[in-house]
Amino acid sequence: MKILRFIPVLMLLVLGSCASVRVASDFDKNVDFTQYKTFAFYKTGIDKVEVSDLDKKRILRAIEEQMLAKGFTKSENPDLLVNIFTKSREQVDVNTFNAGWGYGWGWGWNPWMYGGNRTSVSRSTEGTLFIDLIDAKKKEMIWQGEGEGDLTKNNDKKEERIKEFVTKILEQYPPKKK
Repeated sequence: MKILRFIPVLMLLVLGSCASVRVASDFDKNVDFTQYKTFAFYKTGIDKVEVSDLDKKRILRAIEEQMLAKGFTKSENPDLLVNIFTKSREQVDVNTFNAGWGYGWGWGWNPWMYGGNRTSVSRSTEGTLFIDLIDAKKKEMIWQGEGEGDLTKNNDKKEERIKEFVTKILEQYPPKKK
């Protein structure tokens, strides 16, 4: 019976972990990030990204919004080139729940026994968005941010989810000096 009390807490943790975006970043420790003030999108790389043109526009709009909010200026002659890369995979979760509790001990038929085994299968698509910042003069990657989480096919929520990915990734830039 004590286990039943923890099921709602466990469900909240599981559902909460599905909704969030997990982020990480890596960078060149020898770079002075304060020197970068302008940016542009790296068209050659972005043209190769395998997402719909509509999603690509959503991603680029969200990145531009975040870069401008960080004080960058979009430029024809930029300090930074912004590139993106995406990947996705189908996630299949199979859960079996045994609801066979009741009175009594041992094997055999019990008229007070409820439930039985319940199996549920759920599918979701998990996506990863990489945002690369490249030194425009040296043509070297100086920073990479990565966000991973569940994607939605609901058009009303797509833009919101993409903004969440981009915002959480770019919160990691510029890297904090230790």
